Amino acid sequence: MLTVDFSRFPLAAGDRVLDLGCGAGRHAFECYRRGAQVVALDQNGDEIREVATWFAAMKEAGEAPEGATATAVEGDALNLPFPDASFDVVIISEVMEHIHDDKGVLAEMVRVLKPGGRIAITVPRYGPEKVCWTLSDAYHEVEGGHIRIYKADELLERIEEAGLVPYGTHHAHALHSPYWWLKCAFGVDNDQVLPVKAYHKLLVWDIMKKPLVTRLAEQALNPLIGKSFVAYATKPQLPGVAA
Repeated sequence: MLTVDFSRFPLAAGDRVLDLGCGAGRHAFECYRRGAQVVALDQNGDEIREVATWFAAMKEAGEAPEGATATAVEGDALNLPFPDASFDVVIISEVMEHIHDDKGVLAEMVRVLKPGGRIAITVPRYGPEKVCWTLSDAYHEVEGGHIRIYKADELLERIEEAGLVPYGTHHAHALHSPYWWLKCAFGVDNDQVLPVKAYHKLLVWDIMKKPLVTRLAEQALNPLIGKSFVAYATKPQLPGVAA
């Protein structure tokens, strides 16, 4: 399930991509399939080892084109182990709401991004996320949980303050908002209550089968209750350097 829309955020074969806070690796895997030179970074060592295993399996299965590479790295988003201007593309999906020093993370992303490079940032959308916080303290008051809710204009302002130029936004995963509202209403750890269990089956069916009816429904509902807010931006070229 991808949050970044690669029709709005195109990759070229050979692009060097950093998936920052990669988690289970969903965006890193997609970039690898598209021929990029991918680095997936996360502070969770267990997840990084799992992502590395999947990279190896994808290579063995021939899922990535010739020239594509993939590396999994355990590291700190506030102290990235890469030189300046190392990447053509940076993706950070559903991460910034967890980090106290979000300005520091943005600064590090800008540092490692090449001039003219592209960045995709996704965070939980304000409205649906506010409902979750209202229904359940346990949803966010956990170790490593969400510490803030971004309004769209606040996130775009931070992006601009970091020296990036936003060029597009959208919302994603509208069908997932009701699922999390149900989870918060019945207990975030209670997966067996009937409404939660039934809705989860619907989401699994949608993800696996991609039926037209749910695709159209989500497309119509995304502007209203999309669970994620997605912003795309570029790092300006250095003066005197052609675009």
